[in-house]
Order: sequence, then structure tokens, then C-alpha cells
Amino acid sequence: QVQLVESGGGLVQAGGSLRLSCAASGIIFSVNAMGWYRQVHGKQREWVATITTGGGPMYADSVKGRFTISRDNAKNTVFLQMNSLKPEDTAVYYCNVVLYQSYSDLRNYWGQGTQVTVSS
Repeated sequence: QVQLVESGGGLVQAGGSLRLSCAASGIIFSVNAMGWYRQVHGKQREWVATITTGGGPMYADSVKGRFTISRDNAKNTVFLQMNSLKPEDTAVYYCNVVLYQSYSDLRNYWGQGTQVTVSS
């Protein structure tokens, strides 16, 4: 099994910054991709950013230029630096990791979610 532990959410004023982190632990053969999604209550979960092994970061248009995704491969940890936050960024943010638990066993895991609230 694999556990994802998120941290870094909170309340911030518009224009402020927050940094989310998500650490994966457990049986991990290799990591394929790490990313972030967000969800507002009553709405569908939406993709925010992804960073793949050997590939560059990718961002949703709504956060491009404001958010930066990065990862620490040695610690199987992914970060999301969020700058110039807007009230519409308010959501529960979920970490997502796609990894191999063996040579051919590809799995998809979700974090528990962390609340980000941006006040106007």
C-alpha cells in the first residue's frame, strides 16, 4: 500500500502565497507522475498541475504563471507553490500520484485533501 500525506493548506488573503506538499510512502517501485487537483463543494474535481518523470510541468490555464509544481524524487514528494492567489482558487486541493508498485503494477493514489481558502 501507499500513503499520501498532504500539508500546507490554510487561509490567505488575495494576492498572497501558500505552498502545498504531498509525500508518498510505502511500496513504491517507481513514480510515473505527481500532480494536484482541486474541488469546490458541489462541483467536479478539476486538474491543476502535473509533473511527470522525465517530463516538464503542465498547468491548467487558470493557474499558469501563478502556480509552480515541483518534486523531490529522493523523497517521493511533490510541491505546489501558489502565488498571487485569488478568491476563485479557494478549494480543497488533492494530491494525485501515479506509480508502479512493481514492474507492471501501475496504481493511482489520492491524498486526503487540504483546504485552501483565499479571502478577498
